[in-house]
Amino acid sequence: MKSIPIDLLDAPRARTALGVTPDNPLSVLDLTLRTREAVESRVKSVWVRGEISDFKRHRNGHWYFCLRDRDAQIPCVVWLSDQYRLPAAPDDGMQVVLFGSMTVFAARGTLQLKVTRIDAEGDGLWRKAMELTLAKLRKEGLLDPSRKRAIPRYPRCIGVVTSPDGAALRDIVAVMRKRNFGARIVVCPAQVQGDVAAGEIAAAIRRIGRWGKADVLIVGRGGGSKDDLWRLSEAVLGRVREERHGLKRLGRSIAQSSSRLVAHKKAQLVTSAARLNALSPLATLSRGYAVARDQEGRALTSATQFAPGADFELLLHDGQVSASTRHVSTNGTTK
Repeated sequence: MKSIPIDLLDAPRARTALGVTPDNPLSVLDLTLRTREAVESRVKSVWVRGEISDFKRHRNGHWYFCLRDRDAQIPCVVWLSDQYRLPAAPDDGMQVVLFGSMTVFAARGTLQLKVTRIDAEGDGLWRKAMELTLAKLRKEGLLDPSRKRAIPRYPRCIGVVTSPDGAALRDIVAVMRKRNFGARIVVCPAQVQGDVAAGEIAAAIRRIGRWGKADVLIVGRGGGSKDDLWRLSEAVLGRVREERHGLKRLGRSIAQSSSRLVAHKKAQLVTSAARLNALSPLATLSRGYAVARDQEGRALTSATQFAPGADFELLLHDGQVSASTRHVSTNGTTK
């Protein structure tokens, strides 16, 4: 009978997950990307307080610095695309509150805080932005006194660049009515807050200039929209919540420290009590010893204090015994 060749196929092997065995390891990039995914999914955007240090403006436009306090520090980055939200770059040593999210910089495998907002204590960043703007205007000669023009005492036409729905326009009209100032008001509408405000205000000023019939120009805005006040309200509430959590943590720390201190003092007290008990005459008596005392209650601690026929008392742990001396031996000599 002719034999038939039979080939056996190997059963498919289950592929092990990456990084589980040395035969199927992770790449460094895979590991950093997994770490970044874990960090970004677990740690949400947060407000953090600290001090700016090692600020650097990279040639690519990004800002890099450390945020630190007395006990720790974290690398931070502000991407170029997020800097338009900030009035100015922070300075080293500035106390700030940052808003951002944690991530991992894969190229170096380091944790860093990706910052999208910086609030300096007081008006630090806004004051710096104003100083930088004034310095730029002075350098360009735009603030030179020779460029200033006299304002008409009684202007006939007043141009106003502002929001037509804002409080600033109502205030201007109210003041003019109060002073019975019979001048014409021409409004050139523009957004006076938000990301597009600067461009619209500049365009409105140029439009008034081309029109050429205004004696004076007012560029004004009110005290802020309700949205601004709600943003401000949330910031205050967030700060209150943060401080409340800080007080709770401090309270727990004080309670734990107090408990540890009390336990330590109790242990010291127990140790001292044990030492005192070991040195106590009563403890000595309880181990089977006795103390001899004369009639006045003085302790008799030497055989030379006894005389034949003399009465004395033995003090035991549970009472006293009256005794009398029959004879005394000292160093082999008997009385």
